[in-house]
Amino acid sequence: MVIEILKYLKARYVSEKAQGIVEYALILAFVAVIAAALFGNDGIQGSIEKVFKNIEGLLQNGAAKSGADT
Repeated sequence: MVIEILKYLKARYVSEKAQGIVEYALILAFVAVIAAALFGNDGIQGSIEKVFKNIEGLLQNGAAKSGADT
């Protein structure tokens, strides 16, 4: 009877510790990805600026082509 209780407690708390470790590892990985995005080569701001500059260039090229056709 006592052995069964010990086995139950061991299984319960060992699995919860393992689950906690996995959760902390996932949080740490998420923070590392966010930090890499923020403090990378250009960071998020540089990437967003590039996207808007590319869109601006595409719009200007499209306006120039449509103006040339008319």
